[in-house]
Amino acid sequence: MSNIIDRKYTQMGQSKMSRGITVKLFGVFMKAYGNSQMSLEATKKKETLGNIIQKAVESSPELRHLLIDPELNDPRPNAVILVNGKEIGILKGLETEVGESDEIVIIPVTHGG
Repeated sequence: MSNIIDRKYTQMGQSKMSRGITVKLFGVFMKAYGNSQMSLEATKKKETLGNIIQKAVESSPELRHLLIDPELNDPRPNAVILVNGKEIGILKGLETEVGESDEIVIIPVTHGG
């Protein structure tokens, strides 16, 4: 897998196979990104989930369009987001701290009317 995001956020000298933050994408998010997951290196020991999501959408305008609500600049209206198996609503929302070896799962929410 040679996605832009892997090259951009992997620190120099480290293999892409190093432990990082895994972001798993489902449904339309997976299709928009072109892969079911990405691996991001944290630039700090702990980063907020919001910062990690911003890094994730930087490489894919289509993913940004589907995931980030343009009025709120927030992914939560369009996705259920889990960190290590827990929905972020029971954590600290987008301020939840994530670091190496954490797993983020992003599942699309279908709206209808």
